[in-house]
Amino acid sequence: MDAKERTAVSRIKSTALAAKVTSATDAAAVIRPGDTVAISGFASAGTPKAVIPALAKRIHEVRGQGANFTINLLTGASVSSETERALAEVDGIALRMPYQSEPTARRKINEGRMDYVDIHLSHVAQQVWEGYYGNVDVAIVEVAGITETGDLIPAASIGNNKTWLDVADRIILEVNSWVPSAMEGMHDVYYGTALPPNRTPLNITHVADRIGQPTFRVDPAKVVAVVETNVADSASTLTDPDDVSLAIAGHVLDFFEHEVKAGRLPADTLLPLQAGIGNVANAVLGGLDRGGYRNMTCYSEVIQDSMLRLIKDGAVAHASATSLALSEKGLAELTDNIDFYREHITLRPQEISNHPELVRRLGIIAMNGMLEADIYGNVNSTHVMGTKIMNGIGGSGDFARNGYLSMFLSPSTAKGGAISSIVPMVPHVDHTEHDVQVLVTEQGLADLRGLSPRKRSRVIVDRCAHPDYQGLLHDYIARAQDQPNVGHTPHLLGEAFSFHERFTTTGSMAR
Repeated sequence: MDAKERTAVSRIKSTALAAKVTSATDAAAVIRPGDTVAISGFASAGTPKAVIPALAKRIHEVRGQGANFTINLLTGASVSSETERALAEVDGIALRMPYQSEPTARRKINEGRMDYVDIHLSHVAQQVWEGYYGNVDVAIVEVAGITETGDLIPAASIGNNKTWLDVADRIILEVNSWVPSAMEGMHDVYYGTALPPNRTPLNITHVADRIGQPTFRVDPAKVVAVVETNVADSASTLTDPDDVSLAIAGHVLDFFEHEVKAGRLPADTLLPLQAGIGNVANAVLGGLDRGGYRNMTCYSEVIQDSMLRLIKDGAVAHASATSLALSEKGLAELTDNIDFYREHITLRPQEISNHPELVRRLGIIAMNGMLEADIYGNVNSTHVMGTKIMNGIGGSGDFARNGYLSMFLSPSTAKGGAISSIVPMVPHVDHTEHDVQVLVTEQGLADLRGLSPRKRSRVIVDRCAHPDYQGLLHDYIARAQDQPNVGHTPHLLGEAFSFHERFTTTGSMAR
C-alpha cells in the first residue's frame, strides 16, 4: 500500500507523515544505548503499545550477546504495567522519572539497580526544559490521529506529551485507531507556557475554560517513524468499595455537609474536586452522587469510573484532568457515549492540570491517599519504613499545598491490622503538617485547622487511630509531653521510629 492509499484508510491524513509508517521493530531500532527516552502515558492511558515491547526484545537480544543496553525513561506518571515490566525485566532502565507503580521496577529501584527520581508532577516539564535530565533523545508518543496539516490528535491522556514533542531530537508516533475518533476536541493543549522570567498568568478562572488548542504541534522533520496500532488501553483495576472505603467516604461527606452549613463551601456545587486514584477516592466520589449535589466540577489529574457516573447523572457539570484512568467497564462506557462525554470533559497537559497557580485560584478540594500519618499531621505517602519506595509522590503535593482544603485518606491499619496507619513520627515525610488540614480513616475525621501540635496529637489519635492502637499512642503522647523542656512538638525521639517494630516483634498491643 503506498502513502496515498494508506491515508485514505487510516488515521494518518498527512501525506508526509504517512510516508514514514514503519514496523515497531524498525522504529525501535532508532533508539540507541544510553538514550534518554520520553514516552506518553499517564495512569496507563495513552501508553505506547508496540515500540516499547519491540525495544525490550531488542535489549534482551543485545544482552544475550554480552553487551549492555539501558535507557533513561521519562513519563507523565505511571504507564501500563506491561510496558514498565517489559523494560524492567530485561534491566533496560538505568534511570526512571517521575512516578512508577509496577512491582518489578519497584523492586529494582529498592535494590539500587535502577535510579529513580521522585518529583512533583507539576515540576517535570520545567525541569526537563531546563536540562536537569540532559538531552531528550527520543520521544515515543501515542496519538489518536494525524491531521492533513500534520497536527496530532491526542489520545486518552496528555501528560507531558506536549513537552516531549517539543524537546526530543527524534520522535516516534504510534497512531492508535482503537481510540475513538470522536475524542477529537476533548483536549486543550496550551502553548503559552514560558520559563521564568517570561512566564505569564494562566487565564483559567473556571474549570471548563479553555486556553489552548485541541491538537499537538510537531516538527515533521523530527518524526523518524510512525507506527500504526489498534490496541485498547490497559484498564485500571477497580473493585467495589468495601466497608472501610465506604466508612471513609461517609466521614468525608459529613464533613462537606458541615462546611456547607458553616458557609465555607457552596451549598449545591461545593468547590472543584481533586481525588487521587483508587477505591477510596472512587467511594468518596460515588457518595457525592447520593448527596444531592448538582453541577459540581472536578479539576484533577485523572478521571475514574465514578466521575463518569457523576457526569452522566448531572452531579458534575465538567471535569478537567490530564488522563482517563478507567476500568474495562468505564472504558466501554466512555467509548459508547463519547459524543456526550466530550462535552463535559477536558484533558490538559499535566503542567496545567497540576499547576499551583490554578489549584489556588480555583479553590480545589484536594483528597489524596497516604500510607501513614503521625500524631502531628505529617504524612508519608511514598515509603515503607522510611526507606522502600512504593510508587511516588505524584501530584498529591501540587494539590495539597495549594488547595483550598487539603485532605488525606487511608484505612487506619494495614497488613490485616498488624500495622497502624497513625504513628508517633512518620519515618519519611512527603507532606508536612503545614500542608495537611484534614485526616480521615474509617474510624473518623480529624479537622486539624487552627490546632496547635499538642491539640492535633490528641484529635488525630481519638478520631483516626484504630482502637487497638489508641492506648499505645496516648501513652506515647503523655510521656512525651511530661518531659522537662519538651518544646513545641513533644517527641520521644529514641522510640518514635520503632513504633511498628514493637508490634511486629512482640505481637502485643497496648490498649
